[in-house]
Amino acid sequence: MSLSYLTSEYIIERNRERCIDCQVCVRQCANKAHRFDEEEQRVVSDDEKCVNCHRCVVLCPTKALCIRRNPLEFRENANWTPGAIRDIYKQSETGRILLTGMGNDRPYPIYWDHILLNASQVTNPSIDPLREPMELKTYLGRKPEKLKVENGRLAEKLPPQIELKIPVMFSAMSFGSISINACKAMAMAASELGIMFNTGEGGFHKDLQKFGKNAIVQVASGRFGVDTDYLNTGAAIEIKIGQGAKPGIGGHLPGEKVGEEVSATRMIPLGTDAISPAPHHDIYSIEDLRQLIYSLKEATNYEKPVSVKVAAVHNAAAICSGIARAGADIIAIDGFRGGTGAAPVRIRDHVGIPVEMALAAVDTRLREEGIRNQVSLVCAGSVRNSADIMKAVALGADAVYIASSALIAMGCHMCQKCYTGKCNWGIATQDPYLVKRLNPEIAAKRLVNLLNAWAHEMKEILGGMGINAIESLRGNRLMLRGIGLNDRELKILGIKAAGE
Repeated sequence: MSLSYLTSEYIIERNRERCIDCQVCVRQCANKAHRFDEEEQRVVSDDEKCVNCHRCVVLCPTKALCIRRNPLEFRENANWTPGAIRDIYKQSETGRILLTGMGNDRPYPIYWDHILLNASQVTNPSIDPLREPMELKTYLGRKPEKLKVENGRLAEKLPPQIELKIPVMFSAMSFGSISINACKAMAMAASELGIMFNTGEGGFHKDLQKFGKNAIVQVASGRFGVDTDYLNTGAAIEIKIGQGAKPGIGGHLPGEKVGEEVSATRMIPLGTDAISPAPHHDIYSIEDLRQLIYSLKEATNYEKPVSVKVAAVHNAAAICSGIARAGADIIAIDGFRGGTGAAPVRIRDHVGIPVEMALAAVDTRLREEGIRNQVSLVCAGSVRNSADIMKAVALGADAVYIASSALIAMGCHMCQKCYTGKCNWGIATQDPYLVKRLNPEIAAKRLVNLLNAWAHEMKEILGGMGINAIESLRGNRLMLRGIGLNDRELKILGIKAAGE
């Protein structure tokens, strides 16, 4: 088409008094938003190519750059918002599905921010974590209803467990969707922290296999990289049924991202698209799922717990009840704010439910059915800080997954263009030039710093409640109160209103 109705979303402002035309911005922008004009002998910018990733702003040595939203406004209309109009312009010009990265960013209620934590005073004194021992360690896996002890020792073998020094894990992000350096950073951080990272559905890169005791290996519908060696390399196995950012659909890694390393790791031909089907073609019932769970257990000599990951959807409680009865040791519930490398905008923004609601509903259902101890629950989907973690645990989670938080710690600036492969921060890319920008040792240190800081805060919060162990908080909703929530929301969450 000769004419586009789209205007640039962002405007690049360059302070000419500060700019020294050093061309750092030119070299740093994979989107080619900056270039050196030979005729004018100075650096110029193209607003239409800017994705607002902040790379040029952060690295400009003279701080000469600023990026702001284009002030061009459409006529005010509550129904036809500027975003809705822009989307129609894009699709009428391209005829394509609109893609995006990261999780749902629409202004739906964020229930973490409507839940308040309790603190102990007078009759149940708080505990000083600087002077008293505080336990954040937890174990994931099936728990026996009772222990049989003979002569002071356990008389029977416990089901396999994952030990976590803190109740946090790095969520599934596959090599291919993110760079090998990003994968290495999470693996190194998990090893140092005594927690787990998840390989995602892209197989287990040979350079990461030395971190196997801290790895959860994923089995998704595409079965990329899955064989007996793969299953036995990790500490646990996760069957991915659904993802919070795109429930009900599969994945797609473009062929241009499938280089030699990705090809070898995923066990697919070089340069071909890696397409994950929407369903597992051997799972059409709980009975089918049970068969896969026990096939994986048998393949690993019943030594590794098997997790099942599902998206938070309307009937999550019933689904998770079936999964627990099918023999899963862990259930991971991923809310609609969970991140992704690529998802259709309409799916991401309009399918699924908040993980807070799903988690509370699942925990309640499993307790009512008397099977809560048969599985551990992992909460995923935009856990942003230590307070979110504590609220998730009180709602019923044994641990949480983090992904977007981890990427932000490594340098992600949330431009939501992960699917283009042009991540200027070296995270969501396979371009060797861009990958080198992310130093895995530095990124790992930032992740360790982040989670150590969160661990200190979690101990402070626990101490304030008068609790000295994270497992004593699990499912203890008396420690929560809701603010700004209606009666129905409070009932689903299983908490009282502030002041009650």
